[in-house]
Amino acid sequence: MKFEDQRKAMVKCHLLARGVASKKVIEAFLKVPRELFVPRQIRHLSYNDSPLSIGEGQTISQPYIVALMMDLIDIQSSDKILEIGTGSGYQTALLAEIAKEVYTVERIPVLLNRAKNLLNEMEYENIFYKIGDGTKGWENGIPTCLEFNKIIVAAAAPDIPESLINQLAMDGKMVIPTGNRAFQNLIVIDKTSEGTIHTNHGGCAFVPLIGEEGWYDS
Repeated sequence: MKFEDQRKAMVKCHLLARGVASKKVIEAFLKVPRELFVPRQIRHLSYNDSPLSIGEGQTISQPYIVALMMDLIDIQSSDKILEIGTGSGYQTALLAEIAKEVYTVERIPVLLNRAKNLLNEMEYENIFYKIGDGTKGWENGIPTCLEFNKIIVAAAAPDIPESLINQLAMDGKMVIPTGNRAFQNLIVIDKTSEGTIHTNHGGCAFVPLIGEEGWYDS
């Protein structure tokens, strides 16, 4: 089966059938070729609904979980989005298909450079990149951006980093897996004038978020 056909089947069986409702999210998944973000030796597994290794101890996340996280934060075309954990760049591309601007942070230089090169080849012009501690968000990033409408965190934190809360705009939404290193809950945070509202959307398992306000590297 051709990759395009596999992509359509993945969207039908694993996204639509499991309740991913956003038309914009579905259209992005139909457009972005996941196989380009997967190591060549396992490219035949590109449209399995499972995480896949991309090297450096990191993974490209399960498509359903990526779609769910994007759906939960209700991305708008005017949004500036902060992505923590560039990884392969697949989620970055999906976000860039919908949002006005995507600011993505990755702590592992080889992954960021690989993703940046691919995304540049794909002619995305609304993505900005930073190598650094994702728990600190876009701190000292270029161009300067002090707050974001949406924040999506693609690694698991023991607690919600205060720096990310501070960079979330009023009435903004953040989605982040929190818990221990083995198992987490997917939490959506709504920032309001009266404080933050936390909603639990069930169990998940992500690689750890390493940094000053996350897990220590070990």
